[in-house]
Parts: sequence; C-alpha cells; structure tokens
Amino acid sequence: MPSSPAFSSSWLALAAAALLAACSPTFNWREVPVAESGLIALLPCKPDRASRALPLGAESVQVDMAGCEAGGATFAIAHASAKGPEQAEAWLNAWRAATRGQLGEAQQMTQAPASVQRATATPAPLRLDAQPKQQGAALVQVLWFAQSQKDGTVALYQATVLGKPSSAEASKTFFEGLRLP
Repeated sequence: MPSSPAFSSSWLALAAAALLAACSPTFNWREVPVAESGLIALLPCKPDRASRALPLGAESVQVDMAGCEAGGATFAIAHASAKGPEQAEAWLNAWRAATRGQLGEAQQMTQAPASVQRATATPAPLRLDAQPKQQGAALVQVLWFAQSQKDGTVALYQATVLGKPSSAEASKTFFEGLRLP
C-alpha cells in the first residue's frame, strides 16, 4: 500500500513534535538576578516579575518578586530593602508572622534555623515547612534571610516553593541555588 505525500508529511510533523516535547525538560534551571542587591536565584523556568506593597507591621513595604511555575509547583523569590538592622529585624519578623497567619490552622508547620552563605546572623535565616492537614491543600516551603549592603541598608528575602514539585530534588535545587554576593 503506497503512502501519500500528505500522510508522510503529517506523520513526520507529528513525530517531530513528539520528539521536541520529549526533549523539553520540566525543570529548565536558569540563574536569575533578584533586584539590584546582587542575589542570584536558580529558578526552574523563565520568571514573571511583579512589585507590590506588603503590610509589614505598621508599615507598607515595597516588595519585588520573581517567580514561575514548573513541575506542579510555584517557585518564587521576594525582595525588600530595609534602612538598617533594626528595621530589617522588625520587618522580617512581621513577614514571617504574616506568612504563618496566611497558612493558618490548616497546616502543620515546622520552623528551623537555616543556613545561607553570606546571609546576616541577625536577622538569622529561618526555614518554614508547612504540611497540609487535609488532602488537596498545598505543601509550602519558605526560607527567609537577609544581607547587609555596603550603603547600610539590609536586603530582605523570602524564597518560597508552593506545591509539591514533580521532582523530589527540585526544592533542594532551588534553595541551594540561592547565592548572595
């Protein structure tokens, strides 16, 4: 049975599309600069960027964000700049409290000291892991840290993975890929 040219070209196009889909990775890791502070984040996809005012205690703080979704999870890094160490400590405490408040009682939360190379000791890096108590709720992993800048300001960061990535190593790669100058 001879094949028609239209059938052959359709089959070739379908085969090429299948090959391209097989070659496109779920996690396409790339280095992404965050704000002007010098932090380099390793994100699994091309990030979207946004800015918004976030209430931290009695103040409204401008927060810049970069994030994307890959493999069933959202990966994001947020940045704010405090005038000095006292303000940085107060804002980071308020940021942590606001995040815990948003997660509410539906999550089983575990907090632990964390380590980020070149981060300040005060406020110290802190990791929060929130496991949902009910089916269907999202797994949340958050890391807060800060770095003193040469001009006396303090850069504050919140790195977040929301959801359960399809690769068990994705969250680890994201958190370990955060590099301060």
